[in-house]
Amino acid sequence: MTNNTLLKSTLGLATIMSASLFTNTIFAAPQTMIVAGGCFWCVESDFEAVNGVTSVISGYTGGHVKNPTYRQVASKGTGHFEAVKITFDDEVISLKTLADYFWKTIDPTDKYGQFCDKGAPYKTAMFYQNEDQKTVFNTSLQHIEATKPFTDEIATEILPASEFYIAEEYHQSYYTKNPARYGFYRLSCGRDRKIESLWGSVASKDLH
Repeated sequence: MTNNTLLKSTLGLATIMSASLFTNTIFAAPQTMIVAGGCFWCVESDFEAVNGVTSVISGYTGGHVKNPTYRQVASKGTGHFEAVKITFDDEVISLKTLADYFWKTIDPTDKYGQFCDKGAPYKTAMFYQNEDQKTVFNTSLQHIEATKPFTDEIATEILPASEFYIAEEYHQSYYTKNPARYGFYRLSCGRDRKIESLWGSVASKDLH
């Protein structure tokens, strides 16, 4: 092989590697986490202000009806959870950090719902999308069980993810579109009072 041929081959390989690296960086799949923590307005509010989170979408998951409406889910007959899908940059914040934060935003001892909302749509859960997420969620649960400042058992389930249906547009970022109504709902439902009684403080208040 001549020097010129070797140089061209080396430059060609370098160009391919550079293009591959660029493509992988630009088109890398975003990381997502799906959780249910009662009213999805509140969960969305709690996570959208977290540094590294790029979007939070409210929706429904875990049920047996395709493309459910809010009215159907609220009727408590479809088996769906009100849930959110959180997209995040794992170079800024890890799945583990988000999982650990999730516990501090809910009442994980309530097996019937959350705060003033009771029934299947308002129960809490973490939905793993692969085995790595399952491991992270179970490890986070074990840590919470070992360190929780209360004696009641954890009722939050860790479940395999299923189809996630995006909720109606008026539910998305409800807390920013209707701040007065949202604030009244959150206060009257006693969410922050209960969280503070369990965990000692309301973690999301530091972000808003």
